[in-house]
Amino acid sequence: MTGRFTVTAALPYSNGRLHVGHMAGCYLPADTFVRYLRSRGEEVAFICGSDDYGVPVSLTARKEGRTPREVADFYRAEQKRDFDGLGIEFDIYSGTSATELHTERSQQIFLSLLENGFLEKRSCEQLYDPEAQMFLPDRYVEGICPFCDTGGARGDQCEACGKLLEPRLLIRPLSVITGAEPEMRRTVHWHFKLSEFKDRLREWIESHDEWRPMVRNFSLGLLEQDLPARAITRDLQWGVPVPLPDDPDAEGKVLYVWFDAPIGYVSFTAQWCREQGGEAEDYTRWWKDPDSKIIHFIGEDNVVFHAVVWPAVLMGEGTFQLPDNIPANCFLNIQFPGKEEEKMSTSRGTAIWIKDYLERYQPDPLRYYLTMVAPERQRTAFNFEDLARRNNEELVAALGNFVHRNMTFADRYFDGRAPRRGDLSQQDQEQLDMIAGLPQKVGCLMEDYRFKDALHEVMAAARLSNKYFDHRQPWALRKVDMETCGSVINVCLNTVKTLAVVMAPFLPFAARKAAAMLRAGEDEMRWSAAAEPLPEGRELGEPEILFEKMELPEQQEG
Repeated sequence: MTGRFTVTAALPYSNGRLHVGHMAGCYLPADTFVRYLRSRGEEVAFICGSDDYGVPVSLTARKEGRTPREVADFYRAEQKRDFDGLGIEFDIYSGTSATELHTERSQQIFLSLLENGFLEKRSCEQLYDPEAQMFLPDRYVEGICPFCDTGGARGDQCEACGKLLEPRLLIRPLSVITGAEPEMRRTVHWHFKLSEFKDRLREWIESHDEWRPMVRNFSLGLLEQDLPARAITRDLQWGVPVPLPDDPDAEGKVLYVWFDAPIGYVSFTAQWCREQGGEAEDYTRWWKDPDSKIIHFIGEDNVVFHAVVWPAVLMGEGTFQLPDNIPANCFLNIQFPGKEEEKMSTSRGTAIWIKDYLERYQPDPLRYYLTMVAPERQRTAFNFEDLARRNNEELVAALGNFVHRNMTFADRYFDGRAPRRGDLSQQDQEQLDMIAGLPQKVGCLMEDYRFKDALHEVMAAARLSNKYFDHRQPWALRKVDMETCGSVINVCLNTVKTLAVVMAPFLPFAARKAAAMLRAGEDEMRWSAAAEPLPEGRELGEPEILFEKMELPEQQEG
């Protein structure tokens, strides 16, 4: 896996705080992957920002007595602080309302689709909330699914059976905004002819057998259904205006948020290129050059839009590269003490908020836990007691313990320097061989988007290294054979270096501490240099504890 990489993470709505489910869904795995690529010296653009337009932000603005722009700006800044606190380092974190570049790019793609014959203006009936006095976007209508009879189905898709829906098909629909029974009213919208891309989409998806089964199978299943033309405009004021000033039907219309949001990846890249001193049009080398691999990290609820609708839009526009991979995680549920497992919900407050967590604990234990329980293949659950246990029994007792015991030993008995490596025993050589093979083993799993398995390999190596230290007993060797003791500690310090490199994508704060203790420069912390030996006699930094024990708070909820 080499080349240029455009890595994106799904745009969060800028109308609320972020919780651990958001991080586990796409942001943490995306950051882990990007850190791995950068360690390998690859050229990467890591792009994200907030989804500012549409009804969610408008409703929050109405509730909080602010303008939609004020709400978007406030929560975007809050979200950026959460990402920074967890060490999730985007090259740019912008917002769809934050720059005119987004409006320009969105309108350009709309006009390209129109010119290429893939948009159709239709007079249609749409559900209207008489109490809110507004037409209802798809996801703001809820009712019974006509296919599986499950309640709580939204107007665009049933989460229970996965089928695409039209709001008018729902049985006993209700407005999510007011709870009122909506009525049908006639309006005009521009529809995207999704069905014209069914064969091309199927051929493209079938060519990617390396995708996660959930993404590939779900997308191919959708293509077995009819693909109705999708309305990509809405009757709203807050959004990207439909760019047809000479058409009276376009007045008061904006682009549908699920149409313009993925375009944010492109417009934010253009903004980043400009901020780097280049031109906005430099974005094309990241999005239109065949040498660029485009990777979209998303949650399971975004699969239909990123694996079917968005690629069809790119096909219709005609000049963009299609995504290389779409790694999607399933939902992360939550289990509070003494309660059954339940779905995380921002509205119900059933979540662990990132801001609250960071006020009490280090970021790395959360990064570690969310990777170890990541819902890569199926839904899993967050349990705070399990987080504390894993931190204490795994990070502290295994990885942190190995690093600390060797750094303090070298500081105490070798004047804080890396001792010389003399003759090696078979056990010494086996340890070096094991650790030398670790970067390739972890790297292969990372490139297969198996981050949980990759971190398991790192921790397995830490446990084996602790066993090596115990078996070689340097505390006893120093009393009878200081030269052999020095060789053992040399092997251990080089093990610390390799572990620091391979843990860095997952645990960047701890890896940074380990590198400082080894006085290892940036070049020494590259993936390719992970197993290269430390210079003998190097002066080491002060020993430092990597991880602290976690005590459970009295209350986890809220």
